Amino acid sequence: MMSTKLPDDKTLIPLLLTKDKAITRQFITFHYPQMLMIARAIAGSVIADEVVQEAWVSIFKSLPKFQQKSALKTWIMRIVANEAKTRLKKESRSISLEGLEAVSKSPFSFDQSGSWSKPPAHWHQESPDALIHQEELHDCLEKILSHLPASQRSTFILKEIGSHTLDEICNVLEVSESNVRVLLHRARTKLLAAVDRYQETGEC
Repeated sequence: MMSTKLPDDKTLIPLLLTKDKAITRQFITFHYPQMLMIARAIAGSVIADEVVQEAWVSIFKSLPKFQQKSALKTWIMRIVANEAKTRLKKESRSISLEGLEAVSKSPFSFDQSGSWSKPPAHWHQESPDALIHQEELHDCLEKILSHLPASQRSTFILKEIGSHTLDEICNVLEVSESNVRVLLHRARTKLLAAVDRYQETGEC
């Protein structure tokens, strides 16, 4: 049975460069789901799979030149994000991940890692990630997520579903930490509003 855990980067990269079939297959299988999530978040579901396929071409073409200044995973996700943004521009649906105004005052607060420091009392879960796995709220939150601006969706997915650190998100999306915090704030606020509405009315 194939291991679900990849070797560390120093061991993995030489194996990939030698085109080891088993490790290459494991490498693709391991990263594909998260790559698809990022592609969908930025470019939408229709072209997400194409984005990922193009990203794989770029990854294997560029791997011999990879200087390991970041983790291999971060580098891969950045390529996916860039490919998704490039496809959007080709589709004349470009997005902006910068130029965000300051966050207004809010009753919600987050710690230095970008996680909830004190969730609102009426939200009876630890995080949006926990809520999204509740069957009765799943469809509603998926709907809200799908309508968020691409920048907010991709940031939220990386942080809450992909469990990336703020630094990793900055590297993948190539935005500043302050903008990542803004994007997370906005996504969480909209999702929280949806949860409140669902709890009060039973409707999304």
